Amino acid sequence: MSITGSETKLEKALDRALRELETHEVDSDKYAAVLDRVAKLHKLKEEEKSSARVKPDTLVHAGANLLGILMIIRHENINVITSRAMSLLPIRTK
Repeated sequence: MSITGSETKLEKALDRALRELETHEVDSDKYAAVLDRVAKLHKLKEEEKSSARVKPDTLVHAGANLLGILMIIRHENINVITSRAMSLLPIRTK
């Protein structure tokens, strides 16, 4: 079951294949075919998990941008900031 409490189609397919696996004899051709399907579904599920993670360099980049913004805000509280200083912030839109 997924973290959100609802199963994805991939998880449902994996559950169905595992239930079907229990209905066949271990030495049958059907068992081998279903076991192969279970292995492929499990591999897809693992790839899905790994692709959902945030890359470490992205976190460092975001942290550095936040630190720069905080430094500018802190400086603005103490001193007057000119409009040219705001152009130093890396603003990217996607």
